[in-house]
Amino acid sequence: MSIPPAGLKAGVAEDGVVKPGEVGTPQGAVISPLLANIYLHYVLDRWVQEWRRKTATGDVIIVRYADDFVMGFQHRKEADRFLEQLQERLREYGLELHSDKTRLIQFGRYAAEQRERDGKGKPETFDFLGFTHICGKNWKTGHFTVKRKTKGKRLAAKLKSIAAELRQRMHEPIAELGKWLRQVVQGYFNYHAIPGNYPRLAAFRREVARHLWHTLRRRSQRTRWTHRRLEQFLDRYVPRPKILHPYPLARFGASHPR
Repeated sequence: MSIPPAGLKAGVAEDGVVKPGEVGTPQGAVISPLLANIYLHYVLDRWVQEWRRKTATGDVIIVRYADDFVMGFQHRKEADRFLEQLQERLREYGLELHSDKTRLIQFGRYAAEQRERDGKGKPETFDFLGFTHICGKNWKTGHFTVKRKTKGKRLAAKLKSIAAELRQRMHEPIAELGKWLRQVVQGYFNYHAIPGNYPRLAAFRREVARHLWHTLRRRSQRTRWTHRRLEQFLDRYVPRPKILHPYPLARFGASHPR
């Protein structure tokens, strides 16, 4: 996303060479996310509210975080019309939608029924804020619910980075290694421990344990690390999966009490 000149000319460093910036916000600067949010508030958020009030005949919702957002429309025709007008709106301000991330899909309470009737198979999924969102049903009531699980590529990338860091820390004292690993795993759970995502959390911990096992076994050719000792290490330092966040409706009810 580019923002028109606003007196910020910090430039961008590439391969040790600083190139002056005439447009946009300084890359990596603390103020950049704030300016981007202010810009999109006027370019997108307020415009969507006005469009919904004057044009829409059905429900329209928007959830935005920084420059990523997802929208829901009750009627497909309105979604098509909105997308076309949104592209025009963004062009006026020098912005454009990401072609790989922008698509219209059937999603929601009646998506499975409609797609089955049309012979299109299961409803499509979408990724947002690191999670894959799926049309599902509550296992107790059978009612529609949105299931969320950690995005596969995101999970794989995190495990790869942990494996690389473990190799770098291979010969650290066990206590220091354990404290670092506890912070990493707990930090991961703090964000990803949402209802319905327990299987991915458990898989994450198992894979961390597997990478740790290979690392510890390489510390010495005459290693004393057994599976029993590994389990003791994990019990002491590595948190177990636990859902930390409430369901969306519970959070919404707490923020908007009636």
